[in-house]
Amino acid sequence: MFVIAHLSDLHVNGTHHNRARIEAAFEYVNSRADGIDALLVTGDLTDHGSADEMLEARKLITSPLPMLVTIGNHDARPSFNAAFRPDAEPTAPVNEALTVGDVTLLSVDSSLPGERRGFLDDETIGWLDEQLAGAGDRVVVAFHHPPVTLGMPMMDSIMQSSPERLGAVVDAHPNIVALVCGHAHSAAVTTFHGRPLCLAPGVSSTLNLPFEGSSVVNRDQPAGVAFHLIDDDGRVITHFRAIP
Repeated sequence: MFVIAHLSDLHVNGTHHNRARIEAAFEYVNSRADGIDALLVTGDLTDHGSADEMLEARKLITSPLPMLVTIGNHDARPSFNAAFRPDAEPTAPVNEALTVGDVTLLSVDSSLPGERRGFLDDETIGWLDEQLAGAGDRVVVAFHHPPVTLGMPMMDSIMQSSPERLGAVVDAHPNIVALVCGHAHSAAVTTFHGRPLCLAPGVSSTLNLPFEGSSVVNRDQPAGVAFHLIDDDGRVITHFRAIP
């Protein structure tokens, strides 16, 4: 059984509240690293994408596990690339691949500079298609923005635009066993083009569903992590844990 730990929406902003939750999340995962094969962090590492916030995020995002980190709408490519990929062009999309054993993880950049909604640009779509063509039978694709509505009006208004672009790639590559993302600050499981689509809970906060109250942000819920288990047949099982 291959195990992926999945964290999202850290929102580093210099506050003790967010820093403590991020530290607790990584401690929870890292203390169990012997049973985990890889770690995904799917964006909104920071609140404003500033260089100072991104440098703090770089210090907090630490693990002995093989790891892929991508960005979200609250981040900025120049500050991310300066902190995490100093050899990359400052505005280059954050698209990266990681193979551990016979499982390939692909993280693609759904951020759209200057906007809250997501989009996979031509460079990213082409890169993803090429990587999938050369990958094995068990591939997980990660990004920030969900490509489907979630019954969360505010987040649905800033989901991934033109999801049919991603859908065409998924249809063409049966080796994708699951897609994972964040953005909604809500643990959720659905499907996209016949494949599992799993959303990690937020580390910094939870966003309420419409019937959970008039406020959108809920900071009383604990941070959370998703664990995606992949069996030898490519079946994906996702477990969620709250982190005190």
